[in-house]
Amino acid sequence: MIINLLLYVLIGLSFFCFFRVVFGPSIADRMVAIDIFGILVVGICSLLAIKTGRLFLIDIAIAWIVLGFIGTLTLAKYLTGKKLDE
Repeated sequence: MIINLLLYVLIGLSFFCFFRVVFGPSIADRMVAIDIFGILVVGICSLLAIKTGRLFLIDIAIAWIVLGFIGTLTLAKYLTGKKLDE
């Protein structure tokens, strides 16, 4: 089925993101790879929710996106040199 193919593609792309996280030349490159990995995990959770019919996977995907967004904001403040409580 097409869902299985899409799952395999997303899992394969996640290995490329993991490679960039481990061997990234800078902190910014690694953070972008972590953000992309989060997007891929949300896609995998969504496809698995469609395939299996288990809707709690959508809740996991939403929580993952929110945590990824907070992490991105935190890193952006850190890279600009501001304190986290400003």
